Amino acid sequence: MASENGVAMDTGEASPLVRIRSLFPGLARAEQRVAQVVLADPATVAHRSITEVAEQAGTSETTVTRFCKAIGVGGYPDLRIALAADTARTAARADRDLGSDIGPGDDLRAVVNKVAFSDARAVEETADQIDVAELERVVEAMAIARRVDVYGVGASAFVAMDLQQKLHRIGRTSFAWSDTHIALTSAAVLTEGDVAVGITHSGATADTVEALRVARSRGAITVALTNFPRSPVTEVADYVLTTAARETTFRSGATASRIAQLTVIDCLFVGIAQRHHDSATAALEATYEAVSGHRLGPRPDGRRRQRESGK
Repeated sequence: MASENGVAMDTGEASPLVRIRSLFPGLARAEQRVAQVVLADPATVAHRSITEVAEQAGTSETTVTRFCKAIGVGGYPDLRIALAADTARTAARADRDLGSDIGPGDDLRAVVNKVAFSDARAVEETADQIDVAELERVVEAMAIARRVDVYGVGASAFVAMDLQQKLHRIGRTSFAWSDTHIALTSAAVLTEGDVAVGITHSGATADTVEALRVARSRGAITVALTNFPRSPVTEVADYVLTTAARETTFRSGATASRIAQLTVIDCLFVGIAQRHHDSATAALEATYEAVSGHRLGPRPDGRRRQRESGK
């Protein structure tokens, strides 16, 4: 469902808390105070009046209403309904909610449990909130693209390389660039019919934004993969795909954000492979066999490896 300001919110499965966290950086300061109240105790807010919430946030009822519209719900009653539904949805897994951060006094078992829970939650919440219609449009564009450029630096560079490797395995021409100068020179020679993908958790990585801007100026279709739908990278993207990962004190740039990005990447890859089913299947088999001589033992699927001719 789209709000007046163009922000879409799926009131069915997507968590309103995921939407609030992703939009938080772009909210006005008073609206951020409302967001903090909601995020701190959503179950309680679901049963409180707009006046009580406004007072706790140190703002007005009008600001609370503006906040609701900013996150894609019609008004405060709609927010309460969404929060109540989300609370009911997550009640069953409350016993494994291990907290959002790792403390300096946590033992290693607690660290393992919290990391695993955080990563699993990133995948679940990313899947819940992803815009499938937008994903479909990106798949269609990439499936017929002459070539695909993928830009990402830092932790996102590993995700960019994963997408590039997956596309190459099914015979789709793709390049991943993490060096700014090379990314820009590659973007400068793209044309209509090409696709450029910018991967940045924050959506504010200048190198990625700049490369995507150049690619767009050359006529390429541009795609942003980010955790924040109102970040700078979305301003230079024709299509925007979002993740839902929470980075914490010890885990900035950690696996939660990357695994959320990889979830979307896998969905893109499978969607593209489906549209080239026969050729993709043949390419996957050929690439598997090409490196099979560098693996020990039988194939994981139990089939015997092909022997080299003449031996």
